Amino acid sequence: MLRLAQVFLLADGWRRLALAALLGGLAALSLPPVGAFPVLALSFPGLVWLLDGAIPDRSRLRARLAPSFGIGWAFGFGFHLAGLWWIGRAFLVEADQFAALMPLAVLVLPAGLALFTGLAVAVAGMLWRDGWDRLLALALALTLGDWLRGNVLTGFPWNVWAHAFADSALLSQPVAFLGLYGLTFLVAFAFCALAGFADGTRGGRRVAVVAIGLLLVAEGAGAARMGLAPDIAPQDVALRLVQPSIPQEEKWLPENRSKVFSTYLEMSKAPWRDEAGSGDSGGLPRIVVWPESAIPFLLTETPDALAAIAALLGPRDTLVTGAVRADTEEGGRVFYNSVYAIGGDGEIRDAYDKVRLVPFGEYLPLESWLERLGLTKIVPLPGVFRAGFRARLLDPVEGPAFLPMICYEAIFPGAAEVEGARPGFLLNVTNDAWFGATSGPYQHFALARLRAIEQGLPLVRVANTGISAVFDPFGRVVAERGLGVVDHMDLRLPGTIQQGVSRDLREWALLIILILSLGVMVVTRYVGDARND
Repeated sequence: MLRLAQVFLLADGWRRLALAALLGGLAALSLPPVGAFPVLALSFPGLVWLLDGAIPDRSRLRARLAPSFGIGWAFGFGFHLAGLWWIGRAFLVEADQFAALMPLAVLVLPAGLALFTGLAVAVAGMLWRDGWDRLLALALALTLGDWLRGNVLTGFPWNVWAHAFADSALLSQPVAFLGLYGLTFLVAFAFCALAGFADGTRGGRRVAVVAIGLLLVAEGAGAARMGLAPDIAPQDVALRLVQPSIPQEEKWLPENRSKVFSTYLEMSKAPWRDEAGSGDSGGLPRIVVWPESAIPFLLTETPDALAAIAALLGPRDTLVTGAVRADTEEGGRVFYNSVYAIGGDGEIRDAYDKVRLVPFGEYLPLESWLERLGLTKIVPLPGVFRAGFRARLLDPVEGPAFLPMICYEAIFPGAAEVEGARPGFLLNVTNDAWFGATSGPYQHFALARLRAIEQGLPLVRVANTGISAVFDPFGRVVAERGLGVVDHMDLRLPGTIQQGVSRDLREWALLIILILSLGVMVVTRYVGDARND
């Protein structure tokens, strides 16, 4: 390991930046669908050693800023390029209009997100000096960089360091009591600390043992949370989840609208086939769920469609479907990405409008600037998308109220909470057909799992092309349909467990980690300086 450390310590100039980008790209292998999180045992120590070689001890702050920011930006660019390359697939859906813009978009987004990593590493660089506490400084800075990325402007908390464990319900359990960023810190600290173990830093081995020990304690607490839980009785409602796997290229063609709608109707009428093996729904009320923007026309302007929906539902049943909703404002029509709850009589009972719109998909950030570069949003509409006002619960005809989350709303920590109300389940409808058979749908699936663990609620996920699934309150998969499969799922809704820690307390966990880490660093440096004197 010492020879390997020397490679990073002695690198300079463009070689240093290239190695940083390579380490970031390697770190992306920790994410779903690969989930090879042990690669962080090389990526994070390599980042530490690059900083060691770039920042002379006791150099001035100005001399630290440029090299540390450059290393951090290159590391972040490599990580996000390798982790988010699949976004380019969306530009091939209407290739005649957008294919030429794909390289620009695929490079611009990682370059922008890497600014947060560069800023984080620059902060760590300003605190850098010989000793084990530099490892703590880097882990803390990387955590705060991810927190900023998840909250600045509309936020984009996709592929934070905690997501290295997102493929595993067991490894993700600390999210329930530490929150997403608390687990992010533990992951970053444990793997950064391995540099101190390998390079002989004074106190480095003890710190590595402590850091890994903290992570193991958190994982052990999560395992105990799952292992000691009593059996959870299912709720008295049946689910039918429809995954038609309609290619995005075909979905919105005017000549296909009737065929697409008929596909949903026929799959919803199919005989009951319970995942547990029972022959029928047991007379329970049913909630039939279609994915995001399932209906390829304006439902409120098509009464025949509502009549067809009424014909497939019983009086106690509810259809929950994604659809585009139109409204009129001064200057023209506006549109909402919505979820409708429709009763057995064909009447729309309620609707939820998506609050967090997808950048570049449903709206264009910095529109006036980016349009000059030739960029436009890739969802074509004769108008603009508007964001909804707030998250809220919807009520089916019978059964528990649920909290809808459309598309990537499910990746935001704390987004699955509504003040003063606790739903019976979480519902994530999405259309990942934009991204084909890439790693994007697998990442989205794994990140949605964390909301179930965080809230102690079952999460029902219905995706047009997959991956559709039902998670229990511990994030374990109860039923699943893979990517590209045409099928439906029938099952009873899993039960809930008591929510252990509120959103406010999970955010306090991050603040406590910040205060304790800074306190340890201050005390360590004060004692070290006193000894040197």
